[in-house]
Amino acid sequence: MGLQKFERRLERFVEGVFARVFRSGLQPVEIGRRLTREMDLRRTVAPKGVLTPNSFAVLLSATDREKFKPIEDELVKELLEVAREHATTEGYTFLGPVGVVFDTDASLRPGTMMVAGDMVPDQGAATLTLPDGRRVVLENQSVSLGRLPECDLAIADSGVSRRHAEVRRGPDNTWLVADLGSTNGTKVNGVRVNGTRQLESGDEITVGSTSVRFEAVASSAIAGRTKEP
Repeated sequence: MGLQKFERRLERFVEGVFARVFRSGLQPVEIGRRLTREMDLRRTVAPKGVLTPNSFAVLLSATDREKFKPIEDELVKELLEVAREHATTEGYTFLGPVGVVFDTDASLRPGTMMVAGDMVPDQGAATLTLPDGRRVVLENQSVSLGRLPECDLAIADSGVSRRHAEVRRGPDNTWLVADLGSTNGTKVNGVRVNGTRQLESGDEITVGSTSVRFEAVASSAIAGRTKEP
């Protein structure tokens, strides 16, 4: 639905003098389709929902960039709307504000493009990486770990207590892990936690026989670019 509305809106400004320019070659609507595909491919599970990229780079050949320049500002506005509408339709949430930038890539030939999406969090965000490779984004003030299904991060491990531990925000955008009176205790890098302990990026939290890796997330460069014919 969002892309159909996007295509109809494009007709408003890709007409008249621009109609001949976009008669062949790369079409503006193709960028919208590729952007929503990037959102689907790079979505990730978070404790309270599914996160999707919020920062996008659209890379074009020098020839196509020159062709798109007259409508670039308007196209950015439309792509932002497409991203928000697609997120609403699919039930995705964003880690931070949505942004789209256009740039030129000399390695691209006319008619090809790259759309790269990344999750750019607010300052102080962090992730937990599970043994199966899933990455859980810590978007809330606290995340509970335990065997109960009601926990934010439910862990099927007989050595884990029903409500075992909690990862929570501390002062000045720090993160802490707290043991919740578990039977077998909580360890960070093999050392048992007494009460709470401040976490550093790369720390390994162990509950029962399950270990999760804590990583502080910094705003990063756009990654995972995929060439689109």
